[in-house]
Amino acid sequence: MGAAQNQRIHADFHQRCQVLPGHRLDDYIPLPEPAAPPRSDPADTSPASFGNKAVTAVDMSAASAVPPAVADSADAAPNPSGKVTDGPGRNLPHPWPQRAVPDTEARPADEPHPSPDAPAAAAEAAPEPEDWPPMSQMLQSMFIFEPTTAVPAPITVLGLDCGRPRGLAGLPAYARSLVLEADVICGGRALLEELTGQRCPPDHHPDREHDSAATTDVAAAAPQGTPLSGAAAAALPSHDAAAAPPPVLTARLLPLTTPLENVLARLSQLRAMGERVLVLADGDPLLFGIGATLVRLLGEEAVRLLPAVSSLQQACARLALPWHKVICLSLHGRDDLGPLNAAAGKNAPLCVLTDARTTPDVLARHLLDRGVDWFDAHVFERMGAPDEAVHHLSMAAAAGRNFGPACTLILTPREASRRPCLGLNSEELAVERGLISKKPVRAAALALLRIAPRHVVWDIGAGSGAVALEAAVLAHEGRVVAVERSAGRAMSIQENRRRFGVAILDVRLGEAPECLPALPDPQRVFIGGGLSGEDGEDILGHVCHRLPVGGRVVASCVLLETLCLCRRFFERLGWPVEIEQIAAAEGRPLGGDVHLAAMNPVFLLAAQKPEPGAPAPVRAV
Repeated sequence: MGAAQNQRIHADFHQRCQVLPGHRLDDYIPLPEPAAPPRSDPADTSPASFGNKAVTAVDMSAASAVPPAVADSADAAPNPSGKVTDGPGRNLPHPWPQRAVPDTEARPADEPHPSPDAPAAAAEAAPEPEDWPPMSQMLQSMFIFEPTTAVPAPITVLGLDCGRPRGLAGLPAYARSLVLEADVICGGRALLEELTGQRCPPDHHPDREHDSAATTDVAAAAPQGTPLSGAAAAALPSHDAAAAPPPVLTARLLPLTTPLENVLARLSQLRAMGERVLVLADGDPLLFGIGATLVRLLGEEAVRLLPAVSSLQQACARLALPWHKVICLSLHGRDDLGPLNAAAGKNAPLCVLTDARTTPDVLARHLLDRGVDWFDAHVFERMGAPDEAVHHLSMAAAAGRNFGPACTLILTPREASRRPCLGLNSEELAVERGLISKKPVRAAALALLRIAPRHVVWDIGAGSGAVALEAAVLAHEGRVVAVERSAGRAMSIQENRRRFGVAILDVRLGEAPECLPALPDPQRVFIGGGLSGEDGEDILGHVCHRLPVGGRVVASCVLLETLCLCRRFFERLGWPVEIEQIAAAEGRPLGGDVHLAAMNPVFLLAAQKPEPGAPAPVRAV
């Protein structure tokens, strides 16, 4: 084999094979020196030595005759830049890889490319011996090639600016390009109707998509070739409006319905089938949106997020309010107002995303009932729509209005928030005479409870609610539930909650243990009364069952009988027990001076739920 031929084969192998950077082809296959002088006859079919294989000169010339341009075009994508543009000077990476042209179209296999000056005899050269495999198979056995199966394109989640003009015409150029190129578009019914300008068909049933006709359910949502609305069609670029056909939305529409897991599983299947899936979202998909759910269920590598201006940013811009200082909450589809109650006491602006049930007027009445009256309310209805409405009201005025669904509520502090402090005096509370635990007892009980900021705390037999109010100071990001069987005392607790604006304090009227199953699971429980009756052990049993491992319970025992009951109960369970006696005195005026009057001694018994299988504590002899 001649030196020129070796060089051509060397270059062609570099084009066809994936050689590691910094390596030469000779590192993989040695090229021996030719045993005979080179021949210029292109029809020469004498075997040439190539490593441990023998090939013919015709095979080598055929392989080397493939122009580099042809080899490069076989792997090139229709869009070499791989980007879409959004106006002049802005390029965005394309979310979907371009589909490569098959190799057989650009370079026919096993087909020689004779040179123009070659004689006719070269075309009639003898074929290579059948006992030798084709050159492509030889190379595949010696080198590592790039995989032929492309990785599925990620699901693109496109955020739509909440302040945009409605319809496809209001989308930027890159967003319109994604919409027109997608195979499947998923989104809420309102977004799909806005996109097509047509009414979205009834919801399909993703839970029935387990048969061979599953794909037809998606196609039935909107047949291919859905014409765009007039405004959307007018917004799309066209070189010749008279000659060009009207733009057509070819994607199939998939409404985003509940149960959400079934729809997302269907999207994952479509992605695996090679479909280009586009999911529409309002604003930032990661702000209480579908983007976070997709990432959690499908993984980061399967999702590509393109955020837009969210309702939080848009509303804060209207108010000239730095949105990084705002606490954002979503009550859309949620019944638990605990996060709102916890955020109300932080003396910071709040942004609340509402729905048809938790409207701004409902939330305003809820907060006012708990004494939270230091906010001004800013309500944005149908933000970005032609009939958008904005209201700047006081909390009382907002409570007296009726608002529609899907509002953005901004609460800005007008004054500092109120909150109780540890060591409340009886004069500060609405309480029946003498029906309040003493400050030293409360201090010791809270110390034994070891309350953390996010804990759920029960106060059973709450009385005036003094322990519950001080527990709310410690569990300021959690929840406190005061249980009281007397209606008058329960009303006193509600009044004390209103005085201090303790929104995280819930009041439950009922008998223990009957009312306890409806309460959220606690981490800390204080029992101030009710253990001396016949239901004492039942209350302790329910509390111990609901507490998690490491949960603590503290019981206040004035009577020795109650102390013995609690001690025997926890010893039978094998729980570690702490017992403290609080015997304090307080100063009282007497004869123009002050004397110390002794308080009734109180026993505090604290127990902590151990790990399963933990050894029982050793009892002192």
